[in-house]
Amino acid sequence: MSRVLVTGAQGFIGQALVHRLLSAGLLGQPIKELILLDLAAANSSGDARVRVVRGSLADDAVRRMAINTAPDVIFHLASVPGGAAERDPALGRSVNLDATLGLVEACRALPTPPRFIYASSVAVYGENLGAVLHEDSPPAPATTYGAHKLMCEIALADASRRGWVQGASLRLPGVVARPDENTGLVSAFMSQLFCSMARGQAITLPISPQGRCWWISVGACVDNLLQMATINPAQWSAERRYQMPVLHLSIQAVAEELLQRFGGSAEQLLHYAPQPAVERLFASAPPLLTPQAERLGLRSDGDVHTLVTRAQEGLSGS
Repeated sequence: MSRVLVTGAQGFIGQALVHRLLSAGLLGQPIKELILLDLAAANSSGDARVRVVRGSLADDAVRRMAINTAPDVIFHLASVPGGAAERDPALGRSVNLDATLGLVEACRALPTPPRFIYASSVAVYGENLGAVLHEDSPPAPATTYGAHKLMCEIALADASRRGWVQGASLRLPGVVARPDENTGLVSAFMSQLFCSMARGQAITLPISPQGRCWWISVGACVDNLLQMATINPAQWSAERRYQMPVLHLSIQAVAEELLQRFGGSAEQLLHYAPQPAVERLFASAPPLLTPQAERLGLRSDGDVHTLVTRAQEGLSGS
């Protein structure tokens, strides 16, 4: 039985992960205690195994409170989203860099190094991706958010080398479908497409129809986080960072699948007003090769039909 800490537990991915941990455990192994850390963390399930630590990860006292529960496994999801971090770099640094480093440092006090799974981002690759991108391609972040994510990947690998944690970083692509709300994510249009098509509402997308993105459903994302937490660290590379496998699809291909599912006319519901910066960062993605991640059992959704099905499950909370 494990004691598990989830930071950012009230976020989109965090809620899906918490639901899965309570219902299925860590790939079949029961959870003894689940510690939820977030600004607005709450035990909405009423499950007696849940313990809430409410507050900011940037607060040293909050981090100590969470680590003092002596977790066996940590899923570190909390972050300031990319768009918000770019607008307010001081806030981005306090949470995405300083608080993450503080959390890793705090693990030194634990009697046994915890398994530490860090949610990094494809933002570490930057903008000049070439015709094909390999998971081992040199990172070149083009945003403050991506730079902080890369710094934390390196720090986590070093802390693992020193024996403070057993850590690994997973680079997340665009995860769908987030609730239709102001998340601070520049890539929010990817999820807003799902929400609009399900409601039969028109949407204007900031990229061209042929713009190709990297996609994964929240269900497949959670599968990969859980898979990573159960792999023997001896199988991990020295860098201890892996790219989640993705589907490489145009926005038009996903929209057509959604229209087939929910009905409606593309002429009436879909409008395009490409913004060069958004197109460059999120809709010019080349194929992404992830053989190392796949050897560890990490998987994409497989096809657009499964992507849409699992993304809609996330929206409905099932």
